[in-house]
Amino acid sequence: MPNRDEFEPSIVAFCCWWCAYGAADLAGMSKMDYPTNVRIVRVPCTGRVDVLHILKAFKEGADGVIVAGCLKDGGCHYVDGNMKAERRVSGLKRSLEAIGLGDQRLEMYFMSAGMPEKFVQSVTQFTETIRKLGPSPLGRK
Repeated sequence: MPNRDEFEPSIVAFCCWWCAYGAADLAGMSKMDYPTNVRIVRVPCTGRVDVLHILKAFKEGADGVIVAGCLKDGGCHYVDGNMKAERRVSGLKRSLEAIGLGDQRLEMYFMSAGMPEKFVQSVTQFTETIRKLGPSPLGRK
């Protein structure tokens, strides 16, 4: 088993089609560097990301999961989907902590499509956090 210095975490990022995915796409087109271990799942709205989707990502071997949606305060293209997602993520973080997986393995970020720097900063910082935590206690599939 690799030590923590060699550990490359598996990250799943559920990204809103309208905003966070656009930011990720713009980061790529702008040739900005961000960790290659981040696997993006494009969703119509983060409000459609169910707790079961996140849990399945962990079950399938993700060491960390990101939910990235539209900006708060009216930024959601589906009115309040991002706020529904935030409530779900917040509740699930408490549950993950209670079962010993840790609440740091799940994070929610808010951004617009014109914020590629925010996307890069968020996924880079999250990857470093997960790298420090080490592999998920659930293991890889």
